[in-house]
Amino acid sequence: MSGHSKWHNIQKTKGAADAKRSQIFTKIAREMIVAVKTGGSGDPANNSRLATVIAKAKAANMPNDNIKRTIDKALGSGNTDSFENVTYEGYGPNGVAVIIEALTDNRNRTAPEVRHLLDKYGKGLGATGCVSWSFDRKGVIVIESEDLDEDTVMMDALEAGADDMQADDEVFEVYTDPDAFAAVTETLEKKGYVFLEAGVQMVPQNYVKLTAEDDIKNMEKLIDFLEENDDVQAVYHNWDQD
Repeated sequence: MSGHSKWHNIQKTKGAADAKRSQIFTKIAREMIVAVKTGGSGDPANNSRLATVIAKAKAANMPNDNIKRTIDKALGSGNTDSFENVTYEGYGPNGVAVIIEALTDNRNRTAPEVRHLLDKYGKGLGATGCVSWSFDRKGVIVIESEDLDEDTVMMDALEAGADDMQADDEVFEVYTDPDAFAAVTETLEKKGYVFLEAGVQMVPQNYVKLTAEDDIKNMEKLIDFLEENDDVQAVYHNWDQD
């Protein structure tokens, strides 16, 4: 299949992500609480948004006990957590497109922090829609390709309802419609597939290479500091790190 392998970008930061596992679990838990509250159900069979977050949690190796406790907490009458989804768009060095998805209980705290980082390490915060037009929202499932037959994986993925699959030397990347993501992951799980990553993401339509050392360092710092922010759930960009 044609296209650019997103996993090349993921794997370079995977070690850092592993070191921040507890923070990752905390962010997923926050997302899960919002999914339960907005979906009105703690049953993923009746709450597609929750099903999507659970698939993401499992791919991140979040223990089942943690998942259950988080759902129970969200359903508890004493839970007063109140978060809203906010998306920021802007530019990194040399015009790299950046999308930041946040869950926050205080926009007046989150927005200035995001703006400061984009101003310091990139080209600043932009208006809504300034870069999102160049991304597609897709379900992305990453499967380690070792000992797996490409044709078999592709057939299983397409039969499960996926739209496309891309292969490289290390992984298979399965792409789905966001609404089909939970069902596809469930079907592939039942077939025994183990995911390196799974989630609904903003996938770039094209990529930008950085050649200046200062630009590369600033882009790395921008991503790192954004991901360290407790309010930021995800950072998407079209920097080609190959």
